[in-house]
Amino acid sequence: MGGGSETATPQLSTDMIILGIDPGTATTGYAVVRTDGSRLEVLACGPIYTTPDLPAAERLNSIYQQLDKIIDAHKPDALSIERLFFAKNETTALAVGRASGVVLLLAAQRGLKTEEYTPLEVKQAVVGYGAADKKQVQFMVTKILNLAQTPKPDDVADALALCICHAHSAKMKSL
Repeated sequence: MGGGSETATPQLSTDMIILGIDPGTATTGYAVVRTDGSRLEVLACGPIYTTPDLPAAERLNSIYQQLDKIIDAHKPDALSIERLFFAKNETTALAVGRASGVVLLLAAQRGLKTEEYTPLEVKQAVVGYGAADKKQVQFMVTKILNLAQTPKPDDVADALALCICHAHSAKMKSL
């Protein structure tokens, strides 16, 4: 036993399916991305729209029901959601806060590991620059995920950016 004994370093896997959510009452963007080593693959993405003439409770229930179906279909391992950092418009902040609450409740009920990221953290992870504008983030999301075109609406691109951010964050935490 005297010489240098070698021990194998365990390989930490960050392979997972991430559900990214950009919450909002009118439009909630969602994205489902699978990580496979350093490769990212978009499994699904899109907007969840609610009708403005419905009462708030019904709109929130609609978001809940649609996200519940997405979770059933894709069985994500983690949920990445935008943390409301600040808002210039009180009405918007309230609507985003309500939608976030519904998403966080659903994640807790389904046992999903949840991480919240500020817009600054997302921009740093995707663009490498915390003051990046929306166009720069969308450009990098399109390039990183090898998409044929920029995802629309913006909420969907933001949800994809949240998935990228979480994939990078999880990889760093595993090191």
